[in-house]
This record gives sequence, C-alpha cells and structure tokens, in this order.
Amino acid sequence: MLPDGRIQCDLCPRFCKLQDGQCGLCFVRARRDGGMVLTTYGRSSGFCIDPIEKKPLNHFLPGTPVLSFGTAGCNLTCRFCQNWDISKAREFDRLTDEASPEAIAEAAVASGCRSVAFTYNDPVVFLEYATDVAVGCRARGVKTVAVSAGYMCDAPRVEFYRHIDAANIDLKGFTDGFYKRLCTGALGPVLETLVYLKHETKVWLEITTLLIPGENDSPTEIEALSAWIVEHLGADVPLHFTRFHPDWKMRDRPPTPVATLEAARSIAQSLGLRYVYAGRQHSRRGGAEHLLSRLPVTSHRPRLV
Repeated sequence: MLPDGRIQCDLCPRFCKLQDGQCGLCFVRARRDGGMVLTTYGRSSGFCIDPIEKKPLNHFLPGTPVLSFGTAGCNLTCRFCQNWDISKAREFDRLTDEASPEAIAEAAVASGCRSVAFTYNDPVVFLEYATDVAVGCRARGVKTVAVSAGYMCDAPRVEFYRHIDAANIDLKGFTDGFYKRLCTGALGPVLETLVYLKHETKVWLEITTLLIPGENDSPTEIEALSAWIVEHLGADVPLHFTRFHPDWKMRDRPPTPVATLEAARSIAQSLGLRYVYAGRQHSRRGGAEHLLSRLPVTSHRPRLV
C-alpha cells in the first residue's frame, strides 16, 4: 500500500499504481476490494494445435504438436503488434473458452500434444493462470512453453520460469529508442530476462526478432544485437529473424523484404551465431480452431532437447 492509498503492481517495470476499481495498462490486472486480481483467470481467447516450430521453437521437441492458447491484454503497446485483436482486447466477452488448469493439461494429453504454449498475448500478464497450468502439465508429463516479450520484474520472473520448460523471447529491437517509441517500454528488462533464462535456469531458450523496415533492420543494429547474444548468451542460442507485415498502427510500412531477412541471417552467422533462421512471421491465430485433430508436422532440424 502506497502512502496515497494506491497499491502498486510489481509484476512488470511499469509499476502501475491503482485505486480500487482501476486496472493497469495491461487492462487485465486490476485492484478489487483492496487487492490485485487477474480478471482473465481461467478464460481464454481460444485453443489451437500448432506445430512447435510455429512458436517459433526449432530445437525443442521438433516435429511435435503443441496446444496453444492465450487470454487478453498485454503490458507493452507495440504499434506493430501482429496479434493486436487478442493482446489489445478489452472486450472480455471475446474470451469464450473457459478451462481450468487441470482441464488444459488433460486436453493436451488427450490430443497427443507433448507441450502447452502460452502465446498470442504475453503470459506475463496472466502469470497466475499460466503458472497453475504449468504445474498441472508437469504433473502429467506435459512440457510448457512461454512465448513472451520478457518484460517483467525480477521476483515474478523467478517464480514464473521455475515452472516453464522452454521460452521464445521477442527481442523486439536493440535500442532503448525503439522500445520507448514503438512499445512504450525499455530494452534493459528484456536483456535481464534473457541473461537470467540462459544462466540461472534450465529453460530452453530461443529468440525472435521481427525486422521492421526502417526501424530495427539496419546492419549496424543487427550486428550489435547478434554480438550481444554471442557475448552474453552464447553462440548456440537459436535466433529467428521474422518478417513484418503491415498491421495494427503501422499499416503504412511495407512488408520486410526477403533480402533483409537473408542479410540479417548472414550478419548473425558471421558474428558467430550457429543457429540462425530467416523466415516469415508465424501467422496470427485465425478462425475458431479448436481441439479437432493432431496436426501432421515434420522437422529435419537437429534435436537439442
């Protein structure tokens, strides 16, 4: 409790300070009856079965299906968000699927999925729900995957990732200016998350950078990003460069040229990174896909896990 009667959310570096009835910038964490609550607990925007490579994770359980789901809300405000209809949702009636953590774990087992992914919006904002799902999955031998921007504080980072088996972290750019101007965030906490995951946990780590023409795709920035990964995380951490398409509040920008992705891959490899991928941005969840069948997926990439 702060001196002025507000309470502070310490989940992420925004440190939202709330009066009763207010919600944070993420819109899903709110103050109710003097305490902080997650208003989307147990409610999802839908469930899909995806190839694990779509997360993207190329070296974690390759060739297997993953049960994917998200909720609503996000603690960043990325103008280029590729899942804005979910992450920016403020209409809770969109969250039509209700499922307990135990039910999700059982659904993964029943559908033949070896893992469950928290994705579409950032699991940081539904940490309590994701953690309970992860505990339920681990009890049934199912792995869990966090697809996250990594924008969170130290204590919740430790609590969350002790239950998680793999993560793909969006390293959205490599300058504070990029994060401040396009995401209203900061680069530092993301780098701290990456270092923590690599050196303090057993979580399998891969990184994704969405290249946006004229914003974070210069050779100089790609060199700096790649060199930092090699120095601080190691040459074996997989890096995915993915393709921007016009969306949300950046519809005036062209899609990323394929040549830019290829050039970025060459730069990263020249600086020592061993596993660099240049591909299309994994597509947004579309339609009302549910637990209908196991997707046939294949992979010829080396399995490191």
